[in-house]
Amino acid sequence: MVDFFVGLAPWQQALIGTLFTYGMTALGAGLVFFFKTINQNVLNLMLGFASGVMIAASFWSLLDPAIAQAEENGDIAWLVVAVGFAAGGLFLYLADKLIPHLPIGQDRDKGDFPSYLRRTILLVFSITLHNIPEGLAVGVAFGAVSQASHPAVAVAAGISVALGIGIQNFPEGAAVSIPLRQGGLSRARAFAYGQASGIVEPIAGVVGALLVSRMTAILPYALAFAAGAMIYVVVEELIPEAQQSVERKNHTAVFGVMVGFVIMMILDVALS
Repeated sequence: MVDFFVGLAPWQQALIGTLFTYGMTALGAGLVFFFKTINQNVLNLMLGFASGVMIAASFWSLLDPAIAQAEENGDIAWLVVAVGFAAGGLFLYLADKLIPHLPIGQDRDKGDFPSYLRRTILLVFSITLHNIPEGLAVGVAFGAVSQASHPAVAVAAGISVALGIGIQNFPEGAAVSIPLRQGGLSRARAFAYGQASGIVEPIAGVVGALLVSRMTAILPYALAFAAGAMIYVVVEELIPEAQQSVERKNHTAVFGVMVGFVIMMILDVALS
């Protein structure tokens, strides 16, 4: 099975990896069939854990390989990685500013939007927007396989990115579907909206893999770009949401970040 997966084309590996991450989003959204509400501390722990996973994956699975690839290409590694990382964050910043969306964690029952349907659509769109760099991160990681001197190691790095993003997609799916259920939607509709936010990941993953596997020079930039976009999502969306409605001395989200970071770090180092 492992040999079969290693032998696949990078875009096929990326497709399988991102179908897994999408499946985890759907699995998280499926919690709406069992719960109408979710304890805030539990949600904060899950979102904190997701943040820790993404931070660790951004370095060990994306930035570290980007530095190594830039050095191999004979480029100024720190400059290449800095440019790519900044571009990833800037891309999402501009998307936030130019495209109307509802930030994660904003009260779904209040605001200036004209209707609940519009708020719902914007909520799903906002999650979908930040799922794009997650799909790209998986695709770019697998796209690097075709240019790696040790393909098996590169595949392991791609798998670790997919695992990390899949883990963080689980609470993300729940964070969309359960509030929608609380807002009055049926369980089926809340689930449909929650899982729909992850559909973009397989598309972005295949695109990312095809781009970097055909354009060697952009690989370190692309890896750093994906890392910058992921860190932007963590700082802009996940951590602020994880800190909502917490008491001053409640460290649930912080513990979640620490545990998520450690687990993802172990996975990355062990699989490499």
